[in-house]
Amino acid sequence: MPRKVFRHFEKVNLRSPSMIVGWQEDAGNLAPKVTDFLNEKLRTRYFCEIKPAEFFSTEGIPVRDDVIQFPESKFYAVEEKDLVIFKSDSPTRNWYKFLNSVLDIAQYYCKIKELYTVNGIPAPIAHTVQRRVLTVANHPKFKKELKKYGLLGMEFEGDPSLSGFLLWVAERRNIPGISLWEDIPFYLRPFDDFRAQKRIIEFFDQKFNLGIDFYDLEERIKDQDKRIDQLRKEDSEINKSLRMLEMGISLSGEERFKLVTKVTELLEKRG
Repeated sequence: MPRKVFRHFEKVNLRSPSMIVGWQEDAGNLAPKVTDFLNEKLRTRYFCEIKPAEFFSTEGIPVRDDVIQFPESKFYAVEEKDLVIFKSDSPTRNWYKFLNSVLDIAQYYCKIKELYTVNGIPAPIAHTVQRRVLTVANHPKFKKELKKYGLLGMEFEGDPSLSGFLLWVAERRNIPGISLWEDIPFYLRPFDDFRAQKRIIEFFDQKFNLGIDFYDLEERIKDQDKRIDQLRKEDSEINKSLRMLEMGISLSGEERFKLVTKVTELLEKRG
């Protein structure tokens, strides 16, 4: 396996792991926060990184707190759970080579048996409702297995996604893979959706017997709910719009715009 696109290559002791993939750019910050949460709770070990030069543009790199945020594509492992986590920015060029590089590490070095991608998808729902998690798989092995977790199969519609391309490349290598697509309330798209994060992490916790402590995440859900509840009490129009979403009733363009504006103002007050 050529290593010229990799660095910080360390040995990890894995048997036949599963791999979780999360892209940095995602609705509700779902994928990056799920991977960050798992890395923290499971105390994973960073063992490999894809060099960014071939795959990312140097133009328009964001700066936060006077620090340049260079694109990163890192692999982590938790050996006792036989699990690999890959968190990455989305490549801006040479995406086919990039995805094959990801799978070179996954297949030839880690010897993964399957992969899961995490994705948020904006939806016309309220933050209080039960979330759907839709799935797209490249192998029939997942169909029966995932029903017991309440996940729904679907045929992909719309523009191709990076996760979809990854499943396609994985299929050509005979690696079973599945994309998890969870509904994110459209007004929480730019913010953390803690309830969505918990739903996905609960699935991985059950699937891989991780023994996750959800207390911190549950407290964040309560805090976000409390803040939005206060907004509902103060603004009858917002309360009406959220009640309509809870009942599955569509909002007008004006109602959607006001809801997004008010929630954005609320959640940006504390960052």
